Amino acid sequence: MSVPPACQLIPALESRRGVSCRGVVTAISTNALMEQLCLKYQQRPWTETLRLVYFCMDNPLRRPVSHAPDSPLLSCMEKIERTLHAKSMFSVMNALESLSRQKGLNVHVSPSGTSCYITSTMFYLEAQLGKDGNVMDVKLAHFGEAPMVCDDLVQLLRMKNYDAFGKILEDLSNMYQIPGNSEIKAKGYLALKALEKDLYSMSLLDRTQDVNRVTEILHGKVGHLVPRTGGTPMNIEFYISPYQILEAELNPGSQVCGTKTVVTVEGSDMLHKLPLSPLIVDPQSGEDSNPAFLQLTDELTMDLPALFVLKFHQPVPMSSSSIEDIQRLTGIQISGLKLAPLYELIVQSALKEKRSEGLSTNESCFFVSLPDCPKHCYFINKDSEKSDLAGALVSKIPFSHPKCVPGVIEILRHQVAYNTLISSCVSDKHINEVIIDVITSREVHCHVQLNPQDPALNCSDDFIARAVKRCMSVPVVMRAIFRNAAKVKADSETQDMDVDTKQPHEPPSEQITDSNSLKESPSVAGQHDLVVTDKPSITESTEENLSTAKLETLDDSMEKSNLSPRTETLCRAEEN
Repeated sequence: MSVPPACQLIPALESRRGVSCRGVVTAISTNALMEQLCLKYQQRPWTETLRLVYFCMDNPLRRPVSHAPDSPLLSCMEKIERTLHAKSMFSVMNALESLSRQKGLNVHVSPSGTSCYITSTMFYLEAQLGKDGNVMDVKLAHFGEAPMVCDDLVQLLRMKNYDAFGKILEDLSNMYQIPGNSEIKAKGYLALKALEKDLYSMSLLDRTQDVNRVTEILHGKVGHLVPRTGGTPMNIEFYISPYQILEAELNPGSQVCGTKTVVTVEGSDMLHKLPLSPLIVDPQSGEDSNPAFLQLTDELTMDLPALFVLKFHQPVPMSSSSIEDIQRLTGIQISGLKLAPLYELIVQSALKEKRSEGLSTNESCFFVSLPDCPKHCYFINKDSEKSDLAGALVSKIPFSHPKCVPGVIEILRHQVAYNTLISSCVSDKHINEVIIDVITSREVHCHVQLNPQDPALNCSDDFIARAVKRCMSVPVVMRAIFRNAAKVKADSETQDMDVDTKQPHEPPSEQITDSNSLKESPSVAGQHDLVVTDKPSITESTEENLSTAKLETLDDSMEKSNLSPRTETLCRAEEN
């Protein structure tokens, strides 16, 4: 029986009956259409039908859709592909085709169906697959270069990590987003290669065979540098907190990463003189372990609409003074900055890291609980009128000469150390004063101020500074101060009870907690003053809190529910 198309059948039935029966007729017409499709494709292989479906998903209707920028079917297709663990060559190939088109790249499949080519005007990727869908090899070729095997991309595709693979495709494309023709874009890539070679040469300065990663991060001229491999750009790890060091030592084999920045090149609205070849000839030829750079000449450089940049995975809160120092060092303005109170930016970043962005950042009072210590109440300089407390979130730092990088890295260390110290006071739970003045990333000055009515704590400034240096956490430092005061008081009471001994006793010395795994690393720092206060409970006085503080090892009955893993780890180190 001949079945008319649905577009003809529905109006005819509605006209005959005089009523709307669209719901019933739609079901009948759908069955009819499915029958026609089955008859049409029953003689063809199922893989051809699947390819047709994929093609339709990648090519939605041409008419604009106002309420949705993407086709709903395409959106569903993407979700399915992200969830599906492809096992066949066909499905893996289609996933690569879809992902490449999403990133604005061209894609071609070899006649044999075993190779997929992802191309642009400046580079191409070749992925070779086995019959079972297993990725055999991935090669990357930049403009004018021979293909090179990329093991990192092979591993990503074998793990079906298409999100990370897509991010690398984006990075490769962005690297060539330079105004101009293919020749200008290729020159930008040559400049990036020259910069990478100079940075690698600087990373070898003063480097011994037994130097460890942490020392490189905190003291290396360019931090801990990882060269570019395949599609993964060069990155520099320039700061790691004492907590992260301790965490790595307590959990061997764990991937603990400090703060990193990525080295790349980006397009610019203005021309800048960039070197097209390395400027360091002999890394050891300079004075004071600083390399000597060649003079910039027309043979070594070229005016390009591009700049080198250090990019951060997450924007870094930076003070206006630090931003000005970097701009003076590089001679280039950092554009797109929006000034705001620095403390607020640090609090926002800390809450985001704790995944508590929903909390109001207008509150300057934060409560922190630690075992065997009264609750702390911290007030971060909210109403300070100091101009250097203004800041901005910095996503990238532009520069044009490799000699700027060591100085920029040192400023970043200083700023991130300060951010780390302030962030230790931020909690998602909404009076003694300790003033901490962060001089540099390796020097911290501390001073304790007491209310005349409060008992003496017998803690010197040096004791507090050493405590800060070992943990870079204000709550843990406060805990150490109270523990030391409790120890001093206990020793004093013991002396009073010893009535038979007439000889004078030496005053008890200050004890700063230590840990074998938390080494004597250089202190890390910031720029401004932080005022912290302690708020004892209503039912106990300060003296009662001090007298009841326990000094034995932490046990399972502690208030672990109120501790973050980071604070608890630092407390364990302070307990040793």
